[in-house]
Amino acid sequence: MSQTNFTSEFSKKSSNVILKDITKIFQQPDTGKDFVAVNHINLEIKDGEMVTLLGPSGCGKTTTLRMVSGFEYPTSGSVLIGGRDVAKVPPNKRGISMVFQSYALFPHMNVWDNVAYGLDVAKVSKEEMIRRTEKVMDMMQLKGMERRFPNQLSGGQQQRVALARAVVIEPSVLLFDEPLSNLDAKLRESMRDDLRALQQRLGITSLYVTHDQSEAMAISDRVVIMKDGNIVQQGTPSEIYEQPVNRFVANFIGKANFIEGVYKGREGTSAVVEIGDDKFVIPKPGVMPDVEAGSSCCLTIRPESIHLSKENGPLMGTIKRATYYGTKIEYEVELHDQSVIVEVYNPQLTERFQTGEKVSLNLIEQCVRVLK
Repeated sequence: MSQTNFTSEFSKKSSNVILKDITKIFQQPDTGKDFVAVNHINLEIKDGEMVTLLGPSGCGKTTTLRMVSGFEYPTSGSVLIGGRDVAKVPPNKRGISMVFQSYALFPHMNVWDNVAYGLDVAKVSKEEMIRRTEKVMDMMQLKGMERRFPNQLSGGQQQRVALARAVVIEPSVLLFDEPLSNLDAKLRESMRDDLRALQQRLGITSLYVTHDQSEAMAISDRVVIMKDGNIVQQGTPSEIYEQPVNRFVANFIGKANFIEGVYKGREGTSAVVEIGDDKFVIPKPGVMPDVEAGSSCCLTIRPESIHLSKENGPLMGTIKRATYYGTKIEYEVELHDQSVIVEVYNPQLTERFQTGEKVSLNLIEQCVRVLK
């Protein structure tokens, strides 16, 4: 059986996931009061899509994942997998697999037995078990490690075994609970790319939980930002980074500067913002929720979207700090009693500035967003 045929088996089984008005309430043991961990969220993960839940600790992302897996039942709402409501169905009856942060390998079993475990539980025939286990072992580059035990493997190898065990049962949905957080930075990047390539090759519907922003941006078709049990924004990685809907999202994803001003109104589709005695016309201001004419607002801009120069301009600041990183120089500029971070890449090819020097901040207007 070729790898192509193996891949096609997964694409037939892959299912969409729909969360309808999902809520999870826990009772706090110390006070007896209710705590709303997930608050009436709605989310759809399409067939073959990789969606990542991202947010700070306690935002509800892991609880949401556990409700999809069946390790937690929702207080209210529906969990549909392939059109079937499984909100009260046990995990082993949902057709899903989960890859854990701790890998959860059986230490007394060798690699082969760990990978084949799910097939053994499912009472798959011996011939089918051997065929599928061999295919997955080959796909995960585990050939030759069949008789090793988990304590004889590196972190990356253990992660591949955990993935192989999850994939071999051919689930309709694959769930990931911060699967790379135990790896060192370099290996995490390599495994991240391998995991994304595997998910795309199999075309399997996947829900991924992480607190690592760069990880979420690199592997996802869509990123869902959560805060206090609610979905704040969802979209492609570029939409989340370039078009944040509020300060929380802008500040949580990457670095962002917030330059305070007053919103004066519209000029066509552009927004006019006053900072000090100068007016700025922003051609693509974004959604601008709750921003009203005459009210305070801020210009939100990424550090790499500001150019510095020694020429006089409407936004003049003073260099407070210049930190050299090799690939870039990060400047901290004092502007109207607030600090603005500017990142200048390829420093060997650009003008450099010294601490205490007066500079002009030139904003790339199409990269500016206007937020409340």
